[in-house]
Amino acid sequence: MEIRTDLALEARELVKEDIKGMKMTTESTANMKITKMEVLSQSAAESLGKDKGTYITCEFKALTADFTAADERLDIIGRQIRELVPKSGTALVVGIGNHNITPDALGPLAAAKVLATRHISGDLAQSLGLDKLRSVCVVSPGVLGQTGIEVSELISGIIEKTGASCIIAVDALASRRLNRLGCTVQISDTGISPGAGVGNNRRVISKKTTGIPVIGIGVPTVVDAATLAADLLSPDSEEDGEKLRAMVEPKGQMMVVTPREIDLLIERASFLIGMAINVALHPDFTAEELLELSK
Repeated sequence: MEIRTDLALEARELVKEDIKGMKMTTESTANMKITKMEVLSQSAAESLGKDKGTYITCEFKALTADFTAADERLDIIGRQIRELVPKSGTALVVGIGNHNITPDALGPLAAAKVLATRHISGDLAQSLGLDKLRSVCVVSPGVLGQTGIEVSELISGIIEKTGASCIIAVDALASRRLNRLGCTVQISDTGISPGAGVGNNRRVISKKTTGIPVIGIGVPTVVDAATLAADLLSPDSEEDGEKLRAMVEPKGQMMVVTPREIDLLIERASFLIGMAINVALHPDFTAEELLELSK
C-alpha cells in the first residue's frame, strides 16, 4: 500500500535503511526545529521518491495555538527561503490553489500578503524611500477547473513578459501524520506539483519545465485518509493494506482528512508564509517595516 506524503522528511522516515548520496543536518532555534536535507544522487532520489535537490523543513508549535503578527518565525523562515532564492532579478511569486476550497487556499491567501513591487521604480521609489525593494511580481492563477488553462502554461507566459529570474510557488501539501498539519513548512528548490496537497496533481513546475529556478513552499493541510488509517493501524502485509484502502476509500473515491480548525490554520499559515517571503526578498527591510508596508 502506497503511503502518500509530500514531505521529504516523512519520505526519509519511511526508508528504514541508510541512504547513500544524501546529507541531513538539524538545528533548533526559537522553539523551531529546522532540518536541511540534501538529496545529492539519483539513487538517493529514487529511494526517497523525491527529486534531487535541497529540502528545508521547519517544525514548530501549531499555528492554531501559538501565533503573533510580529512572530520571530517570519525572520527565521524568511532566511531559509533566502538561501535558495537567486540574489537578483525579478522574483515571480505564484499562489497555487483554489481559493474556494479552504485546505487548498494556502497559496492564493499567502500570495495576497506578498508585496508586489515591480511597478515601483525610479523617482517614485526614491521619493517613497522604497528604492531598495526588490522587483517582485505576484499572481494567483486559480486552478484548471476555473480557468481552463494549466497553471504551468500561465506561468510560462508571465516569465516571457516579465523576464523573471526565479519563481516562488506556494501550495498546500499532504502529510502522513495528523500532528504535522499546521506546524510544518517545507521549502525546496525542486519545484512543485500544483494540487498535490488535495490529490489533484497537475504538470510539475520546476527549473526543467520553466527554465528558471523554482522554489516550492508548502504547509501540510490534509492527510490522505487511507494513509492515516495505515499509519494508525500498521497493516501486516501489502494485501492487508490494500483491503484497508478499499474500506477507507469506497468505490475508489479518494478521501482526505483535515483539522476542524482548518480556517484558522490557513489564515495564519498563509500570513506566515506570505510575510516570510517578503522577508526573504527584501533583506534591507525589517519584518516590522514589511508588515507596515503590507497593510
